[in-house]
Parts: sequence; structure tokens; C-alpha cells
Amino acid sequence: MELDFKLEDLVDFLLRARSHGYAGGAEKVKNPQRPGFKEFPPYVEGNFEYIDSYSGYYYAPGQEVIRFKGIPVWNMAYNGGMTPMFHGNLELSKQTFSFLKEALSKVEKSEPFRGPRIFKDGDFEYINEGKGDITNFRGVERIILNHKQVFMQEYIGGLIIHK
Repeated sequence: MELDFKLEDLVDFLLRARSHGYAGGAEKVKNPQRPGFKEFPPYVEGNFEYIDSYSGYYYAPGQEVIRFKGIPVWNMAYNGGMTPMFHGNLELSKQTFSFLKEALSKVEKSEPFRGPRIFKDGDFEYINEGKGDITNFRGVERIILNHKQVFMQEYIGGLIIHK
């Protein structure tokens, strides 16, 4: 497979770009491309562009896309959210999502898809069970609070290969 960029450059860009989307607490755009979605301003650096968006709150599927010279070359989709028994618990959700952003900020270069394998802060614990590499991956992330799962999300993604 021949690419117009180095995989290492893609990973390095993704790690920097994440701080300009959901995980970095960026402001959402007022007029998203897709009505009903929450989107963050595209982050551009050189020939790379990162776009982050999701829809919903308690259950919030989303997508991250990287373009190189305007062409989509990498994608990650995720689906999940708060455990159904906690839908409607706004205070717990805010705490959980704040912790999720903290965990996502600890992403590791060797597995740059979501957060680290394990991260703890107070009574919250983030667990990421993923496999693969930047070219093709999938996984599940969970947040546990006082030995109860309060959040679960699956993710999948990798390179986009064109003709």
C-alpha cells in the first residue's frame, strides 16, 4: 500500500488535532455541516485536516475524519454512551464526560484511537480494550464508578484507501 504521507506523520497529527476537538474541550461550530450534529471547527496543519463530530447526549455516536490534501484518508466511528439506567442523570453524565475527556487526553502514541488502556482518577476508572493499529482497529472503552459501569462505547476505524 502506497500512501502520500507517512503513517508516523498521521499519528503525530492526530495526537495534536485531538486537543482541538471534543477531547480538548473546543467550542462547537454554530452551523454544522450535518444538522443535528455537534461539530468542532476543522483543525488544519499543513496538508492534514481533522474533523470531529457527534450527535446526541446520553447516547452519542460520532466520527473523526482526517483528510490529506482534501481527500479523506483516515476515519474512526464510535457508538455508545451512558449506561441506560443512568440516562436522565445529568449530574453524573457531566462528571462522566468530564472524566472521559481527561482520559482521552492521556492517549498513547502506540494506540492513538481513544484513551490509555487504564486510567484512574478518584472513584472513576477508564478501561480501553482495543486491538489493531492506526491502519485498522476496533475496541471498547468503559468507565466504571464505584464498581458499576456507567459508560460504554465501541469504536472502529482505520485508513481509507481510494482507487
